[in-house]
Amino acid sequence: MAASQIQAKPKVIVFDVNETLLDLEQMQSSVANALDGNTQLLPLWFSTMLHHSLVSTVSNDYHDFADIGVAALMMVASNNQISLTKEQAKQAIVPPLLSLPAHSDVKPALAQLKQDYKLVSFTNSSNNGVKAQFQHAGLTDYFTHRYSVEDIKVYKPDLRAYKWLLEQLNVAPQEALMVAAHGWDVAGAKQAGMQTAFIARPGKALYPLAKQPDYIVKNLEELALLLTQK
Repeated sequence: MAASQIQAKPKVIVFDVNETLLDLEQMQSSVANALDGNTQLLPLWFSTMLHHSLVSTVSNDYHDFADIGVAALMMVASNNQISLTKEQAKQAIVPPLLSLPAHSDVKPALAQLKQDYKLVSFTNSSNNGVKAQFQHAGLTDYFTHRYSVEDIKVYKPDLRAYKWLLEQLNVAPQEALMVAAHGWDVAGAKQAGMQTAFIARPGKALYPLAKQPDYIVKNLEELALLLTQK
């Protein structure tokens, strides 16, 4: 469904990658195993990783997102009296992260949208990381370009990240649609003036204090149907 008045047709659609396009279930299983099978610690690990990506940004001390994930996993393990080495944490995250499958709705939706729109991706992961992810998931050919915060060393949802992206695309904010399954990502993009679409995947929620996105849909196929009717 649309959450607000329908916007003008965007010139480019920008996709977040992890969880929006790619299914993190196998990586979550690997991380849970590293935490002695305690699945209740998974949300804490992910929020700790996001928290410290913002610490990295505001303190001007950039680190690769996967490295932050490893560090966050070690912190959660330590705080819960779980023995975990840096190498064990790395193996729990990096190989699974690079071999994630696409959600089942992704390829049909991208194929439909590619007929009418320029599609790009924008991720907090590294350039090499998303290249490997797209190759494994079979998504490379759907996109005109892949963008990473690695090139600006400022993590989403910092407004500077979206401003930089718009400069690379050479479009006005309202001419780009940011698509993400993260409330914090659509909140940042909306604050930067972009059109936004929230993919309400299981367990994902919008930030109530942020501006509402232009579209709220349950999956990408629903969004593709709305956008191809423009």
